[in-house]
Amino acid sequence: MKQIFTVLLFLATIGDTASAANLPGTVSGALGRARIPINSVGIVVQQTHASQPIINQNARLAVNPASTMKLLTTLVGLETLGPAYRWKTEVYLDGKLENGVLHGNLVFKGYGDPKLTVEQFWMWLHELRQRGLREIRGDIVLDRSFFEVSSHNPAAFDNDPARAYNVGPDALLLNFNALHLRLIPNGGTTTALIGPDLPSYKLDNHITTSAKLPCHGEDAFKTRLEGFSIVLEGTIPADCGEIEDYISLLPHNDYFLAVFGALWKELGGSLQGKLREGRAPNNQMPFATRFSPPLAEVIRDINKFSNNTMARQLFLTLGTTDGHPGNLSGGTAAVQQWLNKQQLLFPELVLENGAGLSRTERISTQHLADVLRRAARGLFAAELEASLPILGMDGTVRKRFKDSGIAGHAHLKTGTLEGVKSIAGYVHAQSGKQWIVVFIINHPNAKYGQEAQDALIEWIVKKH
Repeated sequence: MKQIFTVLLFLATIGDTASAANLPGTVSGALGRARIPINSVGIVVQQTHASQPIINQNARLAVNPASTMKLLTTLVGLETLGPAYRWKTEVYLDGKLENGVLHGNLVFKGYGDPKLTVEQFWMWLHELRQRGLREIRGDIVLDRSFFEVSSHNPAAFDNDPARAYNVGPDALLLNFNALHLRLIPNGGTTTALIGPDLPSYKLDNHITTSAKLPCHGEDAFKTRLEGFSIVLEGTIPADCGEIEDYISLLPHNDYFLAVFGALWKELGGSLQGKLREGRAPNNQMPFATRFSPPLAEVIRDINKFSNNTMARQLFLTLGTTDGHPGNLSGGTAAVQQWLNKQQLLFPELVLENGAGLSRTERISTQHLADVLRRAARGLFAAELEASLPILGMDGTVRKRFKDSGIAGHAHLKTGTLEGVKSIAGYVHAQSGKQWIVVFIINHPNAKYGQEAQDALIEWIVKKH
């Protein structure tokens, strides 16, 4: 990490000027208090339809944008696939259905749906029951061939594989492969609730409470899987109310089977076989098809809540071509093809997964501003802006300027990694003008940079 920052600082000295002369005093003052040098900061402020910015600070420097990279991925998705694009998931009968009994296998074929939630899956399985399927005397077969199967390591990014944001993409992703965990303080112990309910797994809860722990400290509990036991250990604050989290402990196939088995039994169905991977039957109509919400709705989840797994799903979908499964190189090529079509040259651009959950992804603040400027002139400007968190109201900026006169004056995508803090989006000034703002910090003290970013937003809203 130190090597990355050393390179960034060196590049800053040979790129745009590192002078803070054109920054508002409130911004440069906040950076000083946070001990963040100006050559670790990239800033662009530009009126939406203007040709030149009014602030251009280290704007050509290649920086790690964290989750603001999702702006590029979602815009390319909108303009390549269209806002009405829907992913599909199919189910096939590989055998004969007689009097509610399938003498053969039930085959699920996925096409990368980012939002096949457990609620939607339950409704779909209920439809299968309505169509006459009751008993499956073969196997559950998963066809995941729409995406190239890769050896995703959920521990690779931060050595915390149970975190839901580390879930890898999958052509047949179910419920983000995640479990919703709720911890309820109960004296010196806790009550733990987990969903969806997985009767085939035992919840082994050893989490205690402590009055000494602060309410907003780091999570002091851990989760792990031991065979068919979900083990919870550690300590949570005693007097701070309930804690919610999302964890991912099971491999995709094990999770799919556990959820399917629980829901299918609840619906009165039965299964005699096991789960395995395979291919859907050729030259056969699906027994049933489920479609996702439209892309314009999906990108709201991606941007407002910075959903990394959904962004990865979209990125791989962009990389699918006729006869070839989606992969990372295909997603990168699709983004580059879109840039070429727009006559946008981003030589510094580095893409790893399109989600920004990366140590290697790079873009300059000027080129991220160019993406926002291009979006504002495009057919789907309203859809992209509506997908961004509303300042002080929802998403990842719901607590910033809450209950103030500035709330609602900006749609901003945020990004946070160790050593990275970024915002990018549109600010609506009190004058009626709309501004593009990109403010990216790459520095070990980046986590202390919110005051400077907020000062810039306030300056734009009130002064311009």
